[in-house]
Amino acid sequence: MRAFVTVVEEGGLSAAARRLHISQPALSQTMNALEREFGQQLLIRSSTGAQATDAGLTLLAESRAVLARYDQALAVMTARTEQSATTLRIGIPLELPADLLSKALLELSTAHPDTRVQARHLSTAAQVTELHQGNLELGLLRERPQGQELDAVLVVEERLGVLLAAERAAELAGPDGIRLDALNSLAWVGFPRSGSPAWYDELTAILRSHGIDPGPPVPDGQPLIAEVKLASVSVGRAFTLAPPGWSQPLPDSVTWFPLVGHPIVRRTWAVWNADSHRRDLAHLVAALDQPATNAAPDATH
Repeated sequence: MRAFVTVVEEGGLSAAARRLHISQPALSQTMNALEREFGQQLLIRSSTGAQATDAGLTLLAESRAVLARYDQALAVMTARTEQSATTLRIGIPLELPADLLSKALLELSTAHPDTRVQARHLSTAAQVTELHQGNLELGLLRERPQGQELDAVLVVEERLGVLLAAERAAELAGPDGIRLDALNSLAWVGFPRSGSPAWYDELTAILRSHGIDPGPPVPDGQPLIAEVKLASVSVGRAFTLAPPGWSQPLPDSVTWFPLVGHPIVRRTWAVWNADSHRRDLAHLVAALDQPATNAAPDATH
């Protein structure tokens, strides 16, 4: 509803996407989903922008009322929470399985209702720094840190598959997926080594062992976000890696396939300071410590 109100107020998807700090394709998909949910056309799109239909104007008024009430309730509850809550600061990497944290946080909120969770999007290396500096209670890292200062437990393993142009996938795919060495004529769309050095070194070693040149290093400060992945592989000259059940919608020109034999497994560790005695943190770690396998379906794409 908030996205819809923004589109109407801005008079178009492009300006609304900038205001909401999301991509225009993602906003367009949200509007399409909203129209499907209500079974009515809500916007008239044109080259000059977007206008609300009669049904859209009705939804606009209702949405503003709902959002105003929601914001008021949120402000009241936030003020109440801040008076008594203990903050648990968590670092989160890109592409974390959607249900990993949600289930654990639900258990945490039941057992420790006064604990307030504050999540930050950080690379593995940045999370290690923040943990050592006392700015995070828990990190979710793509490698297990060395030393005695931090404790860690493996919380998930993901058998990575490959994202590539649909036409190229049709040429390379077999009944069980795509062989990793069949990708050696394509460029790998990777991430900066500085973000997770040990994971980067492990991954590039696997690629080289299958005849794939990882290519030149990616400059620091360029995280491998979903939009970069999709844009890079859509022309058919590159591939990138992604977990099964990737949360981002795929355009028709891009598809996902499992890798035959599952040669690349990405691990995520829950990491915290070894001298911590917080009961809410211990409860969250225990909730995260579930069977650590996220296996790819044999032929889902």
